[in-house]
Amino acid sequence: MSKPKSPALKLPPADTVAEWWTPFAEHLALERRCSAYTVRNYRQAFEDFWRWAQTAGVWARGVDALESREVRDFVIEARSRFDRRTLHNHVSGLRTWAKFWQRRGTLKRNPFVGVPLPKLEKRLPQFLTEEQMKRLLLGPQRLMENLSAAPEIAWRDRLVMELLYGGGLRVSEVAGLNFGAVDFSNGVARVVGKGRKERLCPLGRVAIAVLIKVRDEITRQAGPDDPVVSNPDGTRMTVRAIQLMLKRYLALAELPLELTPHKLRHSYATHLLNAGADLRLVQELLGHAQLTTTQVYTHVSVARLREIYAKAHPRA
Repeated sequence: MSKPKSPALKLPPADTVAEWWTPFAEHLALERRCSAYTVRNYRQAFEDFWRWAQTAGVWARGVDALESREVRDFVIEARSRFDRRTLHNHVSGLRTWAKFWQRRGTLKRNPFVGVPLPKLEKRLPQFLTEEQMKRLLLGPQRLMENLSAAPEIAWRDRLVMELLYGGGLRVSEVAGLNFGAVDFSNGVARVVGKGRKERLCPLGRVAIAVLIKVRDEITRQAGPDDPVVSNPDGTRMTVRAIQLMLKRYLALAELPLELTPHKLRHSYATHLLNAGADLRLVQELLGHAQLTTTQVYTHVSVARLREIYAKAHPRA
């Protein structure tokens, strides 16, 4: 017997979307140059708040009449539906949304400023050890040798993982990378990251070698506007397809299946810092706007140093 489907969430009416969401969405996409994922997350936050405000009778009174006590009620109620990090992200999005309307003169104040939120648990980024990365990267070669994967698929998959780990690219950056953005002679790629900001990423000699093999032997007719990683029919490989592809090799390497492509980027940063790379350099390579975003990797490195010290030093 099939499970009953969850009821569809109520969506704001078209006139509400046109008045309160569309101008803000255009601001995010055109002025702030936010990614489609960011715009989607902001919209989910807006729609969730609208549903609560409708049910609580707040929306009919107007957002400007929203009191601090009511915002706290919204946060308390939302905690039953979202984990802490998602809740923080939603409130941050709503704060940005209200700030936009405040600047336009529609709102007199921002009701989401100063709202108390549950404390976030400190989570260190997951990463693979260098030995685990070697096992993972050997996966396509193993499948090719036992004839479980065609050579063109195996080399493409190897290229994806080399770009994620050897270049520290985000999965969306790998999916969006074109041949024309790669400087093969200098071993760097011009990558469009978050906020549509461009940066130059050294790819490493191994990634470049695999990329050259794919270009010369597999995608021979590819032009500068063609994708570096593609499906057998030549279409661009999607982010979702890359995520599913990685799971195949995680299973082959006997690694946790919940690891995502982003964890290869975490591994890239952690291994650089463990080898003595400067934190500011790693920030630039990753394309982080704030140094504090990169500093989380130093905690991983320090934890690793403590572990080595505890095992090796007689006074530890």
